[in-house]
Amino acid sequence: MSSKTINIFMVDDHPSMIEGYKSILSYNELGYKINVTSAFDCQTAYKRMSQSEDIYEFDMIFLDLSLPPYEEANIQSGQDLAIFARKKYPFTKIVMLTSHAEAFILFDIQKTIDPDGLLVKSDFTADEFLKAFEVIINKEKYVSKTVNESIQEMLAVRNNVFLDESNRTIISLLAQGVLSKNLPNYVNLAQSSIDKRKAQIKDYFCVKGGSDEDIVREAKKHGFV
Repeated sequence: MSSKTINIFMVDDHPSMIEGYKSILSYNELGYKINVTSAFDCQTAYKRMSQSEDIYEFDMIFLDLSLPPYEEANIQSGQDLAIFARKKYPFTKIVMLTSHAEAFILFDIQKTIDPDGLLVKSDFTADEFLKAFEVIINKEKYVSKTVNESIQEMLAVRNNVFLDESNRTIISLLAQGVLSKNLPNYVNLAQSSIDKRKAQIKDYFCVKGGSDEDIVREAKKHGFV
C-alpha cells in the first residue's frame, strides 16, 4: 500500500467543513497520507497561491464556490479562484464544491473551469466524497448526481441562441442574489449592455416589466436554474 503524501489546498469559509473533509479523506483506501493547507476566504487563498513558486506544490485544490470576495484582485468567488489556480498550478486537480444546485450555475462552472471534480454538497455522503477523491486522484473526472443531471439538461438546449455565455452568466448571478447594479463587477459588460440583455431575457420568458426576482422565478419555472 502506498505511503505517498497528497498535498491538498482546501478553501471554504466554514472551518468545520474543512476539518470534516480532512477527517473523511484520512480514511482513504489508497493508503495516502493527507496534508492539508487551509484558507477561509478569497483574499487569503489568492495571496497564498500568488506567493507560491512551486507549480507542483499541491496535488489537489478543493474550492467552495461561495466565498467572501477579494475585491482588490477582482476575485469574487471560488470560480474566480479556480481560474487563477488553473494558471498557477497547471498540473493540479481542481475540485469545486457548492451548495448551489441551479443548472445554470453548475453548467457555467463546468464550461468555464472544466474541473476534475464538481460536487453539490447535498449530494454526497462521506463514502461518496471518498469515492470522488479516489476517482480524481486516479486521473479520472467525477461529478455528483445533481451536477450530471443539470449538465445533461443544459446540453439538451445548448444550441438555443438564448443560452449564450453572457446571458447564462447574468441569470446565474441573479439566481445567486447579485444585484443588477453590481453585475458589471462580475461580467465584462457595461451596465447598459447588461440592461439590454436583461430585456432580451425578459422577452424570452414573457416577463413584462418585472424585477430581477421575476426573471429568476421564470428561469426556475422553465428549468434553467
